[in-house]
Amino acid sequence: MEKRIHVYPNKEKLVAATTERVINLIGQAIQENGLCNIALAGGNTPREVYSMLAANSYRDRVDWNGLHLFWGDERMVPPEHQDSNFRMVQQTLLEHIKIPDGNVHRIRGEITPEQAASEYAELLHNSFRKDSPRFDLILLGIGEDGHTASLFPDTDAIEECERHAVAVFVPRLNTWRVTLTLPVLNAAREVIFLVSGNSKSNIIQRIMNIKQPTKDLPATMVNPENGTLRWMLDSDAAALINKNAKEVMFP
Repeated sequence: MEKRIHVYPNKEKLVAATTERVINLIGQAIQENGLCNIALAGGNTPREVYSMLAANSYRDRVDWNGLHLFWGDERMVPPEHQDSNFRMVQQTLLEHIKIPDGNVHRIRGEITPEQAASEYAELLHNSFRKDSPRFDLILLGIGEDGHTASLFPDTDAIEECERHAVAVFVPRLNTWRVTLTLPVLNAAREVIFLVSGNSKSNIIQRIMNIKQPTKDLPATMVNPENGTLRWMLDSDAAALINKNAKEVMFP
């Protein structure tokens, strides 16, 4: 695994750099394989990346016919619900681009969690036609408790070694989610953690100081076996990390 930490002076530059990185990865994957598969994250910072991808100056640089969009996790709500990760992507990106309907692979939050997870796992199998899906890019955020996607501390989902998507009950939120599992995250060609804001500085410091992955901080268990792990942070999120570490890069 190759690990890189990029620190940008503010959120705007972080979003712009991430958007450029996403566009370049899409083009590279399509050139090499004829298509590109990306798993999307929810959250405010990814939202701004999707909006930038949809902007006039960016969207014409993407071959939308060759791009397939998936989701890293979803809340158990209908697609029109305000809490839906799909709805957020639809409003910021899908409504502004011409992408074939068949290239958009959402998790169906309006059915039962177990059914949605089973259906999504089958969809992944049919889409990749391999034992394990290998995404070209997985975008992830991180919670202040160290969760990523819907892999929360003290839940069964972080123990899953075989299934590619599972239903997970999150006790502290009293809610069900469906999430991709660690075997899928760790099979990706590139994983980008996209993090901004002072509220994330403590958890970023803890994660960067961890010597070994721990289930108490599920994000530390994301280590692509044959890919690149890229942390893209603004200066607020990176405020407490060691800026002299060899992995840390500034634009």
